[in-house]
Amino acid sequence: MLSGNRCGKTVCAGYELVSHLLGEYEPFWPGYRFDRPIRAWAAGDTAETTRNILQHELLGPVGAFGTGLIPKRALGRITQQRNVPDAVQGIHVIRRDGGRSVLQLKSFDHGHESFQGTSQDVIWLDEEPTLDIYTECVMRTMITNGLVMCTFTPLLGLERCCHDIHARRPYPR
Repeated sequence: MLSGNRCGKTVCAGYELVSHLLGEYEPFWPGYRFDRPIRAWAAGDTAETTRNILQHELLGPVGAFGTGLIPKRALGRITQQRNVPDAVQGIHVIRRDGGRSVLQLKSFDHGHESFQGTSQDVIWLDEEPTLDIYTECVMRTMITNGLVMCTFTPLLGLERCCHDIHARRPYPR
């Protein structure tokens, strides 16, 4: 989702991510549905903005987890990051069917290497990622036929953003 600032991009993507984590979808939902626990990442540009924006939207304020988009009834184990005060690294989400989805919070400032290695079902990139990070995320969803969601205001210009992504497509237009 590309749009202006303060338009609700984060809430929209957060809502979709939580629907996939929980396995709970509105009856009118026309999109992809997961019928099993998933593995997911949500990432922002820095560890601090991931904590302040994504973590807050998903969990609610520190000390009041369960008041964000992920309801308290669905919160399982939560692991903390080591070097960022009050930052969460991982969230186990209890699904409607009793399974547990796993969400990891990441940040672009750790480089594309931190996005290597594991298959994911859903990846949400909040803010414009570098091409190497975006490419790694697409690779992580290839085996699972998963989703990569991006939400940002194209501050560097829509032409540049779309050109970078489309110019390197591995398939013809």
